Amino acid sequence: MHGQHGEGRGLLRRGRDVTVGGDPSAQARVRRERQGPAGVPGVYLLAPSGARRLGPVCAERSLVSGDGRGLESLQGKAGDGDRPVIDSVVFDLDGTLWDSSATCAVGWNRVLHRHDIPFRPITEHDVRLVTGKPHEQCIREIFAGLPEAHILTLVAETQLEDNKLVAELGGEMYPGVEAGVRRLAARHPLFIVSNCQAGYIEAFHQWSGLGPCFRDFECWGHTGLTKGANLRTLIERNGLCRPLLVGDTPGDQAAARECRVPFLYVDYGFGVCDNVDRPFSSFAALTNWLLNHAPPTP
Repeated sequence: MHGQHGEGRGLLRRGRDVTVGGDPSAQARVRRERQGPAGVPGVYLLAPSGARRLGPVCAERSLVSGDGRGLESLQGKAGDGDRPVIDSVVFDLDGTLWDSSATCAVGWNRVLHRHDIPFRPITEHDVRLVTGKPHEQCIREIFAGLPEAHILTLVAETQLEDNKLVAELGGEMYPGVEAGVRRLAARHPLFIVSNCQAGYIEAFHQWSGLGPCFRDFECWGHTGLTKGANLRTLIERNGLCRPLLVGDTPGDQAAARECRVPFLYVDYGFGVCDNVDRPFSSFAALTNWLLNHAPPTP
């Protein structure tokens, strides 16, 4: 459900599309074929640094527009003739599109039972308290006080259990997400950035059936990088000029600010964000705002 924290030396991370290990700077560059809603295949490079841009380079500005604040940044661009206010939408996953806390709690309890680790049963509330943080940080916070050997076992095996169970049982999709994502995908290129481990986003795509709606994604499990760095990688790899980020936590807001992109805050998730222009209380409200205020991407 979450990405690991730190460099993860000596760990091997496997996703459906990529196998990388050791120091992130030495990770193998892996090509990945994906297909967007328009049926046009794209080739992307999964590399944490020095990634070759396989999408068009945005010549409009050095990176992207916006200041990480939100609606004001978007509305300030509305006078740019017939050009769209945005050219893409990047989503956080947990707390923004769905909640898989109950499913992940089952997986964490399985690991405890498998290794006879003495600890109380984990609840979905426990998982929800740490959602959005890197995976190792989540484990260390919830299982504080356990011997280091148990912590390392939990860090490694809960990732595998999360992915297996999420693909099988799924999570709780927030109301309006499935219909909203499909409507938005017909209007703009959509992307996902997350602190999750490799394989988790793919499991979400498989279970939800929404995989074809997203052009590309990036996560800590592929790169070992922060959410802000992964957002920047996603933007540069796909040549995005005017993206925005939709999320639910201060970490998402900070990532948007780091990359100078507008941030749209959904307040039904796991975090509380300050200094936002307005919260969106439902995915349907977010969808309607985007469809009414952002012209379609050419």
